[in-house]
Amino acid sequence: MLSLQHRSIIRFFPLNPTTIKREVARHLLTVQAVRLRPDQPFTWSSGWQSPIYCDNRITLSYPDVRTYIKQALADAIRQHFPSAEAIAGVATAGIPQGALVADVLELPYCYVRPEPKKHGMGNQIEGRLEAGTRVVVIEDLISTGGSSLKVVDALRAAGAQVLGMAAIFTYGFPLATQNFADKNVSLVCLSDYEALLTEAQLLDYISADAMTSLAAWRENPAEWGR
Repeated sequence: MLSLQHRSIIRFFPLNPTTIKREVARHLLTVQAVRLRPDQPFTWSSGWQSPIYCDNRITLSYPDVRTYIKQALADAIRQHFPSAEAIAGVATAGIPQGALVADVLELPYCYVRPEPKKHGMGNQIEGRLEAGTRVVVIEDLISTGGSSLKVVDALRAAGAQVLGMAAIFTYGFPLATQNFADKNVSLVCLSDYEALLTEAQLLDYISADAMTSLAAWRENPAEWGR
């Protein structure tokens, strides 16, 4: 099994998208930002039983991994959204990731709450954002996309032109694909569930038997484990 001690395995600025997917997946596993527990599933806030739990905020505690991810996100924005004029982070987990990326790109930054504050100025968007600004949204994790796309709605309501969203990891649910298509939002993710399972096997993080259960969850997460 994978050692709990993080081992630096950074290789900066890979050019192949498949390499990026696998590198990011490996980093998430080695620092235990992702945990795979098919025999003792987690319960999500939606009520779904899940063999996986992802908390990418943990990567912030590892400077080498943090640097790799911010550079990879910045490179993805340069490639897919070269006309970006500002970066917006999704509260709360996307706030630090967005700030790191904005710093690399030397672009203005703001972050967006799920809803306006109940006190003070009542802001939903924190920071200065001029109407018409071309914005890329930064998220840490995409599941169904619902909460992330509320941020897009808020930015558009403020007059921003949302070019798209960049995230560290996606489960790749068809529902998320449909939700992003319905909102006409381009999504770029550094890594995904398939790459994660590939790396987990290579790292001896999971057994071959567990792979069957993990693959089944991906196909029908709402019913898995019932």
